[in-house]
Amino acid sequence: MITEIGHFSLIFAFVLSLCQSFAPIYAARKSMDVIHRFSIRLAVLNAVFVLLSFSCLIWAFIVSDFSVALVTEHSHSSKPMIYKISGTWGNHEGSMLMWIVILSVFGAGLALTQKTMGLLQKSSTLGVQGIISSAFIAFSLFTSNPFERLALPPLNGNGLNPVLQDIGLALHPPTLYVGYVGLSLAFSFAVAGLITNSVDRNWARYMRVWVQIAWCALTLGIGLGSWWAYYELGWGGWWFWDPVENASLMPWLVATALLHSVIVVEQRDLLKSWTVLLAITGFSLSLLGTFIVRSGLLTSVHSFASDPTRGLFILGILVFSIGPPLLLFAINGPKIKSIGYLHLLSRETGLLINNFLLICASIIVIIGTFYPIALEIMTGMKITVGPPYFEATFNPIMALLVIMMGIGPFLVWKRGILPKSNKIWIFAGTSAVVISAISFWASNELSVSALAGIATAAWLGISLLCDIFVKIQKLNRNRYTNFWQDALHLQWGMWIAHFGIVIFLVGALGEGIYRSESVARMHIGDEISLGSDSAKLQAISTRNDSNYESLVATLKLTTSDNIQIGFLFPEKRIYPVERQTTTEAAIRRTVTADYYAVLGDGNRKDGYTIRLYHKPFVSWIWLGVIMMASGVAISIIIQRLKPKQTHVAFTS
Repeated sequence: MITEIGHFSLIFAFVLSLCQSFAPIYAARKSMDVIHRFSIRLAVLNAVFVLLSFSCLIWAFIVSDFSVALVTEHSHSSKPMIYKISGTWGNHEGSMLMWIVILSVFGAGLALTQKTMGLLQKSSTLGVQGIISSAFIAFSLFTSNPFERLALPPLNGNGLNPVLQDIGLALHPPTLYVGYVGLSLAFSFAVAGLITNSVDRNWARYMRVWVQIAWCALTLGIGLGSWWAYYELGWGGWWFWDPVENASLMPWLVATALLHSVIVVEQRDLLKSWTVLLAITGFSLSLLGTFIVRSGLLTSVHSFASDPTRGLFILGILVFSIGPPLLLFAINGPKIKSIGYLHLLSRETGLLINNFLLICASIIVIIGTFYPIALEIMTGMKITVGPPYFEATFNPIMALLVIMMGIGPFLVWKRGILPKSNKIWIFAGTSAVVISAISFWASNELSVSALAGIATAAWLGISLLCDIFVKIQKLNRNRYTNFWQDALHLQWGMWIAHFGIVIFLVGALGEGIYRSESVARMHIGDEISLGSDSAKLQAISTRNDSNYESLVATLKLTTSDNIQIGFLFPEKRIYPVERQTTTEAAIRRTVTADYYAVLGDGNRKDGYTIRLYHKPFVSWIWLGVIMMASGVAISIIIQRLKPKQTHVAFTS
């Protein structure tokens, strides 16, 4: 009965989405504000029924209702409860319903907040959001029905893919989807702004918070996926330039550009057409990522197995989402006039350069991701575009971007630079060169690219510290201000987010430059060296859990002075229900490095293959990701705490 309620709720939500789509059009033609208000209430009602539908599906997984085909395929009665629940979205149909949930919740969030937003503007934005929701609910109902019943329910299910039975993968898809789907609201703002000719500072102010929320979620989602791949897959890396990884990186890069350009619109009423185009492009790339994951175009550890019909349906949504908005932009975009001018030496120019570099990086990722697919379709030839391509093209662009991040805060809105900026830049540049020289002296095997990376990270970190010092010193000298109150409203969000990039770079550079690796076939009692440290295989044991059996190795880590570092327990797990074997890496984390061990194939007679890694600062990568997202979240909070103003003030 509950399953039928969920199915009916989804059908009713589809009807509500259609009404939400067309109500603003009817209201605009008849000049009826009451219909506009009704369309806003429809967005809330739509979210209620979608949430009810998703709750019913979760309940089916919790109680192991094997009369539902999806539960049978992706659950088992012996699974831990957390993985029964996460199994709801650990598959194609359930994940698409989660996508629809987030889509409707964002629409309801706009409907219930931003009370000062114009009625026509809000109704039109929610109307566009309703069109998107209608398309995806139709996709779910007609090609990917999560509530499909089985005529003869089995006694038990097939279980969930073992690599998905992990807390990282339980959190990764929902977080990533909030980022993907959050960009739909920016897309709706852009299309509605073109229709109603309302692209101005207030439009940017209303849209900015939703872009920030989506960006935070997308950043954390990508970070969670990277963290999961690092500790779960046993490959020893954190980023592999997998096509599906790239599919999440492309909208992130465009969303980062959008996040900065919307600030220019809000502060200076410039780059309005460009910001609209970025909003359309960002969500289009999210849909493109969805298409390549579910179309069967590629095989990846991240991708869902799906039939071509689903891929064609999503391709239709993608074409419909890109074509008409771009046509509308071509017609109405030139009518959007910016007030003022763009001076060469100004903060808005710095942000424009930031946008240019981010878009160049996006194009590089798009080419590297889709060129092999296009070549295979046209010629049948299979090639792989891997790290060498991205290191040669993507990394230099991002290095230039980091350099600009150290310059941008010292530029002033409209025109000019802050006092003493030249001295700060000289100091930061000199310090970066000195730090690189010390690094080269400590290890003269460093490459030019490694030294450039160290110098770039040092440049940004020192520039940010100088910026903070200068801004606080300026407040401290001003006797006519409340120091603590004004200090609260400084650019803490920007500083924390940019420091997150510094921490991320330290982690990426440390892991990439200084890591060491050892692989050996070991019997019990054998030792393997890892740089100046060593590991001894002390035991091989077996262990049984509720839904798997595991083979566990015990490795004792010691220094060259025979001082004990600790123990590592890498595993190989066998899941009898799913009939699959997984590798569970063992990681001993410290502030400065990770010790990482993987148990390979073997037996007591021939020995076991053991892989050991020493990865300096690798955990700083995810600390940096958390800081980046936290910085933008803090920016949202500070923005909410600022006194409400009728007009946006220019700030330096």
